[in-house]
Amino acid sequence: MTTLDAIARPSGAFAMVAMDQRESLRHMFDLAGHGRPADDVLIDFKLAVAEELGPYASGFLADRQYGFDRVSAAVPDSTGLILAVDALDQADGGPVEDTDLDEAAVAAIPAGVDALKLLLIWRRDERRQARVALAERFIRVARENGVLSVLEPVVRQAPGETGFDADAAIREAARELSTLRPDLYKAQVPLAGTGDEKQQREASALLNAAMTGPWVVLSQGVDRDRFADAVRAACLEGASGFLAGRALWSDVVGSDTVREDLRARSVERLTILGDIVDETARPWEEA
Repeated sequence: MTTLDAIARPSGAFAMVAMDQRESLRHMFDLAGHGRPADDVLIDFKLAVAEELGPYASGFLADRQYGFDRVSAAVPDSTGLILAVDALDQADGGPVEDTDLDEAAVAAIPAGVDALKLLLIWRRDERRQARVALAERFIRVARENGVLSVLEPVVRQAPGETGFDADAAIREAARELSTLRPDLYKAQVPLAGTGDEKQQREASALLNAAMTGPWVVLSQGVDRDRFADAVRAACLEGASGFLAGRALWSDVVGSDTVREDLRARSVERLTILGDIVDETARPWEEA
């Protein structure tokens, strides 16, 4: 039976790299002044991240649309492989508006995959219960296929909703969805990482109190230079690590020396974060 050890460090903490971005990655190249790149540019970047960061990660998250065979082959056996199985409703250059289960992906899970990941857009709207049902189905499908489930709810303000408090919504989503018992819950960083140490720890403790089971934080929406402090605060208050992409490699997108920059910047960031979670995270078996 596969356990979370498959994507964890020996300490029982998680230091995982996300490289499943699709149209959002294409938009990042555009923002970096390189226009809308062809698919092969995205694949080459994903492959570079897999080869340079994969050996230092406890888990590596990839998508099936852009070079999965090449990317997964580049991830060392010592690093757990996570497959994104979310079908994204996303306009060019815009945020993901909603998601569903990628039926083709779950119908043919490649050998060597240790876990599946589903992004779920959480809103207080008329589709709220349908999304709970989607999360339940995702967790069941993963279990039936003998792989782990990583659930990633991202909160959004519903149309017409007033007084939206993102942190309150993150906690509400955790109370609602972590009780479904995904193997691992991937949460947004409290306060988007903007608080001082005391504020981050207090907000992280509130989120931990809303959680059932082990959880990690993601890096989207957090200033890259503040992510390590946010991870430390979350881990000190009950998180088991992180699954992050942008905080590690976003400033390398569009570089003329991608691999050199990944080695010089991203590997150091990942190594530092690995030390942080080893020192401060709650091992997943204790959650």
